[in-house]
Amino acid sequence: MPRHRGAAPLLALLLLPALASAAEAPAADELAADTPAASRPPAGIPPAETPGIPSDAELEASKAVVGEILIDNQDIFNLADPKDNIALFRLADRLHAKTRASVIRNQLLFRSGDLYSRRLIDETERILRANSYFYDAWIRPVKYHDGKVDLRVTTRDVWTLNPGFNYSRTGGTNSTGVQLEEKNLAGSGTDVRVNRTTNVDRTESLLSAVNTHAFGTWTAIGFDYAENSDGHLHDLAVNHPFYALDTRWAAGISGNDDAQTDSLYDRGNIVDQFHDQHNNVSVYGGWSPGLQNGWVHRFSAGLTYDEHQFTPVDTWTGATVLPADRRFLYPWVEYDLVADDYVRLWNHDQILKTEDFYLGTTASVRVGYADAGLGSSQSAVMFQSSAGRGFRSDGSTLLLAGDFSGRIASGALYNGLADASVRYYYEQSSRWLFFTTLVGTKGWRLDLDNQVLLGGDNGLRGYPLRYQDGSARTLFTVEQRYFTDWFPFRLWRVGGAIFFDAGRTWGQPELAQPSLGLLKDAGFGLRFGNARTGIGNVIHVDIAFPFENAGGSIRRVQFLVTTQQSF
Repeated sequence: MPRHRGAAPLLALLLLPALASAAEAPAADELAADTPAASRPPAGIPPAETPGIPSDAELEASKAVVGEILIDNQDIFNLADPKDNIALFRLADRLHAKTRASVIRNQLLFRSGDLYSRRLIDETERILRANSYFYDAWIRPVKYHDGKVDLRVTTRDVWTLNPGFNYSRTGGTNSTGVQLEEKNLAGSGTDVRVNRTTNVDRTESLLSAVNTHAFGTWTAIGFDYAENSDGHLHDLAVNHPFYALDTRWAAGISGNDDAQTDSLYDRGNIVDQFHDQHNNVSVYGGWSPGLQNGWVHRFSAGLTYDEHQFTPVDTWTGATVLPADRRFLYPWVEYDLVADDYVRLWNHDQILKTEDFYLGTTASVRVGYADAGLGSSQSAVMFQSSAGRGFRSDGSTLLLAGDFSGRIASGALYNGLADASVRYYYEQSSRWLFFTTLVGTKGWRLDLDNQVLLGGDNGLRGYPLRYQDGSARTLFTVEQRYFTDWFPFRLWRVGGAIFFDAGRTWGQPELAQPSLGLLKDAGFGLRFGNARTGIGNVIHVDIAFPFENAGGSIRRVQFLVTTQQSF
């Protein structure tokens, strides 16, 4: 089963200022005198617009150019606010290595002398906000003179050192660990982590590092090296992506050597185990004519080698059904379509934090061919596809998404997997939000190691993890969300939710028992949004009550603690 990387960082949050790198001196091009601390906005509130500056449309029509670019990279705490100006927070700011101004400047899509463009400013804000070491980012015109517009780039750092213990609980199982992670090493944007984690699948000892802007470029370099109780993980990747809508080329190479014990589950119990040696190497290149009339067309080609070898596990005493070994070597081509359509929202999936929702049409199709005569296990057409679309009107937001992948061999579809989701948000007020989602999965001739599971670890919160196994599943969730003004210890933003889940599986894969039909649960919980740290986005603390008890084998109350990307 997949590795778990989402334990709640409890000690790191409690000991915020306990450990950190020594803070470096501010870069020479930081904005300091121009932005006195007293005029800086509190976290979560965008800076005010500067009066007297022409509108975006007027600036673009007059062909104004970008003048001076002022980098205002702010610390974690706003010491101009008396509630933040306490000894503990002053110490945290002194110990914290603030993000270097050069790291921010290298992520801007514009330079001094370029034509002023509101579109590029908005896209740059989205790029900066995507970094885990920033709480938020804003870009504002601050001065207009002689056909030039001076811009202020404002970012707010978060605490990025995570020393301590991790804990999560979901589906009736615990995950614990100890780690030392710095997501912004010396203000460079480099994420370095050493940890030891124990979960339901394995004990993992991991060393990893990644920098998405290595050497001041748009190239990402990262590696994972793990020695585990059931094998190992060795990953290396170098990637120059299509980082912006108008990016003209992309290229990358990656390699993976992963050995682990795979467990097949049904009714929350292991029903089969085997060892999986997985090797993957992929290289690609891509080209695009850039953004044209609001649309982006991208064309890519690559070569992938993907192999799985399965062997029995000596310690497993139950039934053993081994998947067939697979080896595929195939060239592929890909086409991607992206529309430029984003909207900024608040209090939807985060708490008092700018959220960039994508509403445009997006589509992707990749097709390759593996030839048995060139070393593949069988000749097959390999394909992946996805599509999405968003809509917004009168406080309502609807997001549609789907994907379909698999391989076609001898005229039949194998390991076919289709996913679809509908997400709907309705803003009842600035604090109240109604949310509902419907997701579905359908599989065709799935490889034995590829399960369609439903349980406490993937949305059916009142039931054990990996509880139902099938060839298809659906899950319906309704949540009433509430966003409070409670700001405990000036560290977390707090929200709450009341929820109802209903889901079921269809089909009966090998070793699985018949479906139990529709399973339902209800519950409530608290949400803690990390306003000051980059260690996980939202901590969930939930209590869920299952409606069905399957012969008394399920606890009447499920307690869950998880760290997730959203509310």
